[in-house]
Amino acid sequence: MEPLISDNNKKGQLNGKIRKEIAAWTRWLNIYLSMFSFALLFFFAITGLTLNHTEWFADQQKSRSEKGEIPLNWISSPDTNQLKKLEIVEFLRKKHGLKGALSDFIIDENQLTVAFSGPAYGADVFIERENGKYDLSVTESGFFALINDLHKGRDTGKPWAILIDISAILMMLVSLTGLVMMFYLKKKRLAGFVIAIIGLVLTYLFYAIWVP
Repeated sequence: MEPLISDNNKKGQLNGKIRKEIAAWTRWLNIYLSMFSFALLFFFAITGLTLNHTEWFADQQKSRSEKGEIPLNWISSPDTNQLKKLEIVEFLRKKHGLKGALSDFIIDENQLTVAFSGPAYGADVFIERENGKYDLSVTESGFFALINDLHKGRDTGKPWAILIDISAILMMLVSLTGLVMMFYLKKKRLAGFVIAIIGLVLTYLFYAIWVP
């Protein structure tokens, strides 16, 4: 019987060591993932509030209109492939300080429409192909519109969209590591899981009762 007891003791010690290592690694991950993602999580928490209460954080839009003229030879060719699209876009950016990404370049028989979009920003240019004259309108919103658009990923480009995905993954990891940690806190385990279940049930009840 002694070898059997000895084997059981060894297995128990091994299991205890593994549990301690898992607990230590989970705690380490939870702490440092939380700190690493603090700025992102705080930003998306704040902007969740500003999005939910836009009436509290109203911005005033600023609009301006300008006119101008581009070289006629850039747009006069009937072959649309011969139009100087890059030159037109760079000319408009430089002359009027336009921001945002090029979102539209529409070619009609008589007119070109060039649009630039960014978070809390939009610019539209209407160019007459007959004479090269154009009308420009720019609309800019304030700080809260900017951070709300960043939260939604509206006109922010691919890199920011990837950052939103990363922040979502970090939120999930922080939540999951916190949940795993509760398994190793014997004195607080039951209370922790009861509170988690209460939170889950309350979230569902809010949805079931008050969401139309």
